Amino acid sequence: MCGLPLMHDPNLIVGMESGDDAGVYKLRDDLAIVQTIDFITPIVDDPYTFGQIAAANSLSDVYAMGGKPVTAMNVVCFPVGSLDISVLKQILHGGLDKMREAGVVLVGGHSVDDEELKYGLSVTGVVHPDKVVVRDGARLGDRLILTKPLGTGIMTTALKGGVVDDETLAPVVSSMATLNMKASELMQEIGVNACTDITGFGLVGHARGMIDKNQLGLEIMIDAVPIFRGVNQFSEMGLVPGGTGRNMDFYRKSIDLDGDIDRQMLDILFDPQTSGGLLIAVPKDKAEALLKGLHRNGINQAAIIGEVVSKPAGKIVIRK
Repeated sequence: MCGLPLMHDPNLIVGMESGDDAGVYKLRDDLAIVQTIDFITPIVDDPYTFGQIAAANSLSDVYAMGGKPVTAMNVVCFPVGSLDISVLKQILHGGLDKMREAGVVLVGGHSVDDEELKYGLSVTGVVHPDKVVVRDGARLGDRLILTKPLGTGIMTTALKGGVVDDETLAPVVSSMATLNMKASELMQEIGVNACTDITGFGLVGHARGMIDKNQLGLEIMIDAVPIFRGVNQFSEMGLVPGGTGRNMDFYRKSIDLDGDIDRQMLDILFDPQTSGGLLIAVPKDKAEALLKGLHRNGINQAAIIGEVVSKPAGKIVIRK
């Protein structure tokens, strides 16, 4: 949309200019809608599981904004001539079950015949206009909490290469299929300043969005960042998705390294995630309470990974 005249409306709370996870439009003083769309290509072999992951991934943007998803529409690209229609039925079944878990009503969808399989959702949610959580609301001294481990891009690349066993892959698949619903509910209850979900731009790319406009910086403690078992090994083998390199090329100037940070860990920080966790900026005095709440509710690998600092402004310092 670069260079095109964007549309403006006084009721548009969050639009395209902000780069947030979803758009927010006020309907009345106590009600706004949250709108988003996302779809992905298969990253696991089982169609039903792929449907669950794709749906969870699509719903995540609403949760990141502090909203509650209420309706969804299927977005389907399917190679009718090369795959049996039963595959599509399993994908849609997986997505439907995940929507049921989220309390979301499927109201329709659209499909096209396409050589490359893709599936996802267009989602509409609701939020109080005064309770929208934006990504650039972080304040000095906030602690950063990450709710899911990193490494889904590397692990699914290892799956494509046929070098990862089912036991090692199982926690990754489970994490991707897990909704960010409970984490979102807990952060809203305790009160936070900013949130974004970690997806295609990796931890660094999405974290960078938190400080684009507020003249602050971030510190991330590398040893505190949760990662999936086996990720370092596969990164060392060169099993990284193409998006990792693109993210690194684009965001490398946004980071400063303080300490001996190896290339494998950098790969993980820039690794494009599918259905990743929430990155939450929460006031220091609330951070431990939120973390304990996450752990009590089964979000066991959530961790405080850093904080919001005053300088260097616009930079993410990665500390060993």
